[in-house]
Amino acid sequence: METTSRAEKSRKKTPTLELSSATQLPESTNCLACSEDGRYLSLGHSGGLSVWCASSLICVAQWLQDRLEMTSVQMTSMAEMAYLLGSIDDMGVARVFAYHSEAIHLLSVINVMEDINRRSICLTFELSEGGDYGAASISCNGAVWLEVYHFPLEAWRKELEMAAQKQDPNLSGDMKWSPAALVIKIKPPVTPAVTALDGSFEALQTTHILTHYLALDGHLGTHQPEEEQSFNTDVGKAKETNDSPRLCTLHFLLPCGQFPGNNKSKSGLPVAVCVWWSGSHNLLQYLLHKVPKNKPDVEPLPDVLWPNAKEIICSAVSRCTRFIALGLRDALVYVWDRHSGSPLSVVLVSATDSVFSRLQFVDYWPLSDDDSQTFAAGEIHLMVVCKNGAIHTVTTGQGTESCTTQLTERPKDSGNLPTITASVPFLQGLSLVMQRNGKMYLQDVVNKTTVCFLIPPTTHRLATPCNPVYALNTKQHTLFIRGDQDPSCNASSKGDRQSQLFSFHFEKPDIIKQYTVSLPDCPRQQNALNFDTLEEACNLYLQQRALSVDERNKALTQTWNKLQETAVMVQQRHGS
Repeated sequence: METTSRAEKSRKKTPTLELSSATQLPESTNCLACSEDGRYLSLGHSGGLSVWCASSLICVAQWLQDRLEMTSVQMTSMAEMAYLLGSIDDMGVARVFAYHSEAIHLLSVINVMEDINRRSICLTFELSEGGDYGAASISCNGAVWLEVYHFPLEAWRKELEMAAQKQDPNLSGDMKWSPAALVIKIKPPVTPAVTALDGSFEALQTTHILTHYLALDGHLGTHQPEEEQSFNTDVGKAKETNDSPRLCTLHFLLPCGQFPGNNKSKSGLPVAVCVWWSGSHNLLQYLLHKVPKNKPDVEPLPDVLWPNAKEIICSAVSRCTRFIALGLRDALVYVWDRHSGSPLSVVLVSATDSVFSRLQFVDYWPLSDDDSQTFAAGEIHLMVVCKNGAIHTVTTGQGTESCTTQLTERPKDSGNLPTITASVPFLQGLSLVMQRNGKMYLQDVVNKTTVCFLIPPTTHRLATPCNPVYALNTKQHTLFIRGDQDPSCNASSKGDRQSQLFSFHFEKPDIIKQYTVSLPDCPRQQNALNFDTLEEACNLYLQQRALSVDERNKALTQTWNKLQETAVMVQQRHGS
């Protein structure tokens, strides 16, 4: 009772951010996305898709189909005033749309159902920024795999112009759109019956090193207690022992330094995907080049394998995609540097908290104005959320001592468990927190203080607090979030009972102005540090090593002194 009373008093002292506007939403709006330029919102709901103007909140286009409900939507700019939309419906069908000239066009269906007995279900569908690639994880009859597609944007732009000239959007349904091309199909690692797992010299001689590691990964990923295991020992056969499918997580990667395939790729386009499977210790990296036509069924091997000591639980990629952070079991955080191809740091977050649930980069910390310094990793800031609700911040980097800070403790009340903890790109050092009980607030991750609460109208509450429907407009500095009618309030009309889209503007309030920052260019537009030759990359690396020699010598001396102190303590202990 005392704790609740204290929390209420603290909340009264903390400022509140007033609601800017509220607009009625379509029935069963399940998902929401905002374009990178901040001009449009895409809404997935019962019956199809809608595109709204983000400024006026007026619907400008719809794509409707009976007995269909959208559950996931993404939106990215593919050209000036042309946008690509990726969606998944309640039947697990992934589609690609385009919004152009106030009309929505269906361009492609990713997983077409050709055989009702082999119905494939799309679990996740992700578009790369700019829409050049799309990746879908597919499940069918207990098997799961990842498909990466290349979209013919140039051809689609021309075809959209032709459709716009017809004046009637309905006629565009008769158009034959250029097909998307399957670039790569990735399956989870499996444990073959005859591999280098037995440790024999003969097996090692006939096994590629990558195959060996993938076989180990497959064995670990499908490992169960001995009494539950069943293996098929027939030569040449493999049998997975875990009935639950292995899910995958992926990230698109931009060019980075002396990276394979950089010279062949256009500036700003993804050159690879990194993938990890549930239960896996390894992060796998695949180049986005087409499989040779004469070998379409060849199982692709990863171009880069990043091994880790523990099972991967969650992952995040920095905005420039140079750094890959992995949350591992036993509260470990690995940060990999794609420039050097080695771990930047390994940090133990906490030995007392529960398993990680997610982590993310806090990208908009103060950065160096000198672009040349970006080769030598400066400070990296991460936010780590545990399943028990505790939140930590991690600061690390090359030549810097890693440190962790507990931002919030494990909540005593389950209603205070955070369901969303998102870094706000245009507010430096602030994160948006949504809790299971429906509370929303902005938190200063540096000073560990609550900046302000976001309060919906008294007649409404946050919709689905465990999985809120929201989108951040980084150009207009606005949060869009769905709110539902509070059952305790009597609605005067049917319109009052429908869901509302609430808008919170972060630009004007004085309490937030001090945190506002201007965003850097999009990673696709930034001049990445790419090198024509390996010699250039090595030269710059050696220059940075020479500049940091004093810091490294100091760290070496400190480590050596600690070792000597430890040795003396051990000798004294044994002597006594």
